Amino acid sequence: MHSLLTTLTILSCGGLLISLSNYFLVRVIAPQDTLISRSIAILIPMRNEEKNAHEVIESCISSAGLADLRIRVLDDASADKTPLILKSFGARIETIIGHPLENGWLGKPFACSQLAAASKEEYLVFIDADVRLSPQAISSSISAMEKLGWDFLSPYPAEEGNSLLMKLVQPLLQWSWLTSVPLRFAESGRRASMIIANGQFFIVKRSAYEAINGHSAVRNEILEDLSIARLLAKSGYKGGVADASAVARCRMYESNNELITGYTKSLWKAFGGPIGTLLTVSLLLATQILPIILIVAGYPLAIIPFAAVALTHLLAARRTRSPLTNTIAHPIAVLALIALIAESYRRRSLGTLEWRGRRVN
Repeated sequence: MHSLLTTLTILSCGGLLISLSNYFLVRVIAPQDTLISRSIAILIPMRNEEKNAHEVIESCISSAGLADLRIRVLDDASADKTPLILKSFGARIETIIGHPLENGWLGKPFACSQLAAASKEEYLVFIDADVRLSPQAISSSISAMEKLGWDFLSPYPAEEGNSLLMKLVQPLLQWSWLTSVPLRFAESGRRASMIIANGQFFIVKRSAYEAINGHSAVRNEILEDLSIARLLAKSGYKGGVADASAVARCRMYESNNELITGYTKSLWKAFGGPIGTLLTVSLLLATQILPIILIVAGYPLAIIPFAAVALTHLLAARRTRSPLTNTIAHPIAVLALIALIAESYRRRSLGTLEWRGRRVN
């Protein structure tokens, strides 16, 4: 038992050290008044987004500090009121009617590829319809890119949720990379597999994007955001992730059913395959669940790894403006995630994975 406790303590404290380092060293996008003279295109793919279309476009139109801005929206065969909402903006946006989905493509990469093909601006800013930007979000992000000499940037929004399940699961998105990836090392590009990205809000220089053949290079990737960022890094382009919780927010799902569908469509691929998934789940069980079991079983020293892990969740929440729920409730959050991973594999084996009315197997 002593060796087990020692191993758990080493693993948990190692994660805490990475968390502490990233808490202080992660790039942070803070709102600032700056003027970007380079041409910029905001690109928004939409499919049945009547709940989000108006607010996201209004937030983009309100962008400040951008001297040369175009807003392009792709209507991807929407069957709701999305086309009417887009039409109401008139000449303030450019609406592109999406082509029928071609064989070998998934929906989002295909939509993003069409948007990029219609854009000649120097910077391409991809955002999802459920993202809300502050007026300084884009100008502050591009200003940070230029100061760093980066070719791409993934400004990570604050993740919002209106249910207990969302408040448990959503913070794990940021916690996972803040606790496991030394971000400054990842930025060096020496290990492209360590690059973190989130397609909710992603900025790339058009020259770099075109050099890797854009989204056509990741046309069938369910995690196209990670794939395109890592391809950019592998090709020698500089970039990384930044905490943008002060300038952007995202409510990915409106219901628990949407969350379950959204997570299960991609979790089977998130860890590199069955072996990677097994290793990840084993590590989660060892560091997040086992310490509390040992405490209940009468091993008080297990409070050390439990406290270390709790602190990682606290640091992630404070840095990314997430709910503090998982500081103590992380075992429940992790069990929910593991259940979602299992459901993802089950649905994939049945061929029932889908998103936005399309199969994604």
